[in-house]
Amino acid sequence: MILPGFPDAAPLEGLIGGVLIGLAAALMLLGAGRIAGVSGIAARAFGLAQSSLPRGAAFAFLIGLPLGAALVGALGEGGASAFVAPLPLALAGLLVGIGTRLGSGCTSGHGVCGMSRLSQRSLVAVATFMATGFATVAVMNALGIEVLP
Repeated sequence: MILPGFPDAAPLEGLIGGVLIGLAAALMLLGAGRIAGVSGIAARAFGLAQSSLPRGAAFAFLIGLPLGAALVGALGEGGASAFVAPLPLALAGLLVGIGTRLGSGCTSGHGVCGMSRLSQRSLVAVATFMATGFATVAVMNALGIEVLP
């Protein structure tokens, strides 16, 4: 399906991915009694935070993220190499991860789990994430910097 103005959009794949993310978050909450916030799970895996989640389970969760993406990529058109980020982008992601620990939450914890529980803190956090993203894209466009290739 091609959407006007969004030739690379994949709404069906997005819907399926969203359902799987929601299902995984629900299973994590029901099965482990934890919010599926990646920054908190990463902090637990590396011993930076205490949690009821065992460190081995936290590492398994973290390892499963790129392995799952690589598996889907290998089965799709782009191959697994479609998920390899250039170094500046990977470093930017690392900085975002550090910022989420400093800010006590990440987009997955606030955006998926917190908003579904109508957490006021998460509603404010997600509004802040979105506004900052919109402003960043607007500034980069105004400077003539291409946001996405």
